[in-house]
Amino acid sequence: MRPTPHKALGAGVLTAAALVALCLPVTPAAARPAKTPVAADCTPAQSVTNGGFESGTSPWTQSSSGLITSRSGQTAHGGSSYAWLDGVGSTRTDTLSQSVTIPSGCATATLSFWLHIDTDETTSSTAYDKLTAKIGSTTLATYSNLDRATGYVRKSFDVSSFAGQTVNIGFTGTEDSSLQTSFVLDDIALDTSGGTTPPPADTVRTPAAPSYTVSLSSDTGGTVWNGHESATFTNASATALSEVYLRLWDNYHGTCSAMPITVTNVTGGTAGALSVNCTALKITLPSPLNQGQSATIGFDLGITVPSGADRFGHDGAFSFIGNALPVLAVRDGSGWHLDPYTDNGESFYSLAADFKVTLDHPSGLLVPATGTSTDTPGSSGRTVTTATAAKVRDFAWAAGPFSKISGTSSAGVPVNIYSVSGISSSSAQSMLSTAKSAVDAHAARFGAYPYGELDAVIDNNYWFGGMEYPGFVLDLVSTTALTHEIGHQWWYGIVGDDEYNSPWLDEAFTDYSTDLALGKTGTGCWNSVSWDSSAEKITNSMAYWDAHSSRYSTVVYGYGKCALHDLRRVLGDTAMAKLLKDYATAHWYGVSTTAEFKAAAQAATSTDLTSFWTQHRIDG
Repeated sequence: MRPTPHKALGAGVLTAAALVALCLPVTPAAARPAKTPVAADCTPAQSVTNGGFESGTSPWTQSSSGLITSRSGQTAHGGSSYAWLDGVGSTRTDTLSQSVTIPSGCATATLSFWLHIDTDETTSSTAYDKLTAKIGSTTLATYSNLDRATGYVRKSFDVSSFAGQTVNIGFTGTEDSSLQTSFVLDDIALDTSGGTTPPPADTVRTPAAPSYTVSLSSDTGGTVWNGHESATFTNASATALSEVYLRLWDNYHGTCSAMPITVTNVTGGTAGALSVNCTALKITLPSPLNQGQSATIGFDLGITVPSGADRFGHDGAFSFIGNALPVLAVRDGSGWHLDPYTDNGESFYSLAADFKVTLDHPSGLLVPATGTSTDTPGSSGRTVTTATAAKVRDFAWAAGPFSKISGTSSAGVPVNIYSVSGISSSSAQSMLSTAKSAVDAHAARFGAYPYGELDAVIDNNYWFGGMEYPGFVLDLVSTTALTHEIGHQWWYGIVGDDEYNSPWLDEAFTDYSTDLALGKTGTGCWNSVSWDSSAEKITNSMAYWDAHSSRYSTVVYGYGKCALHDLRRVLGDTAMAKLLKDYATAHWYGVSTTAEFKAAAQAATSTDLTSFWTQHRIDG
């Protein structure tokens, strides 16, 4: 979300002495004296030797000479050499390995490599040829001809559990009797950094891999919707699931006696009492769900959109329906996340999910929605819009007699602008141009936009400025705000986070990305800075910011993006760009934490960043 007006960065003129203390000057890394290690018990290290294969074959062990090569037929990810396993079109097994020692006492140890797969296999269902990646006796992943890609893809694994051990990193490629598959590896690294306690891994977040199927029908105005929703999910945790929680976020906009979101006739479990101001519904499962087991719950759903130009509300004939579909709460190492709704920012911590949503509505209403939509005729005078979306954290839509214009970005992303009455055609065209430029600019920096089409719904009456949902944003007529909301497709949508407890991970990163897309360098970021108290930090939660709402935008958006500009000046432009792109790739459809980002940043530089995080009030 981008508040409006976006608050100024300062709170008054400081004395010269205060400015010296607070402006957080940054000296380029090359000019700085050597620093001590990040922590006494962890010396950051890169444990793989010759991971780019530019120094011959040592210390790699290869099953046959020539796997490490620079010959024609494939290309390196970096430099000129790479490892080429299989690719002969006959029965073959190739192996490549190296013994590494992983330092003890580090919070994170991350094995990463770049992999390119090309194949002559034509099947879309059978894995004939395979590459297995292992550390010690543990299989990290298996890839096959089904994972073909036009270029290199970065793969990343948390191997922190092997700290203090000497183990083999190994790759085994097997090819059957016909039709070649080439497995090409480059830039293999094992980076360690951080303190002694690793952040929780994605695998302990559950319920995992949710899949939602929804069918709703609206009244004539598109403000009342009724139907059915089901959710299928898997327990990824070693701790059994005895219950799940549905978040009925938009009950914040009503009362418990008059709820805008109603869930009835629950199947697959027993509904309990509503809690957290009727925004959390406990559903007890018939029997505990063990790790790897799946279950489905279903329920009838009613939605009544209140009046008001809100992210859940209607502005006259135009309805905006964000956070209305119940989604599963997340349980992680901290327990169930049942945080309250906040309209100062966001509370929406959710895991990537698949949605298929069918919306039956009067044909006079246009219905932009998350995902890719198709319209088919319904009953007399009605249309059925079916929207499908993969690996998204939420689903939102709008309904109304919008004006619509469409275009395609230079990179091929379909973009649609839906405008309420009162938005001029020139403003709509300007927003279409902005959206096309923004989606391509962000994609070039962080990875290709994965959600098919992009819909933007424009209304200058939004009190909140702009709001992001996967593939769908609400916005004012504003180049900066729309570029910001589209940036959220990466920082919140693709790279998720706990928005209530770590709002800086989406807002600061998105505002920094907006600056880059608009050609701003962050010069003068700290010209007028004032911390409200010693308790005020960039990394504070929404619980803090709801109690200090006037400071939220200034610190999280403003100081947050300035800190990232400062980090860029420490690392250098090229290293910072690589850090963020690699970080997005490593957390694609996953969840980011402050500790993980700090560890990744530290691994990108030989400069000790401990004092940087302290000066910039980035804890975690």
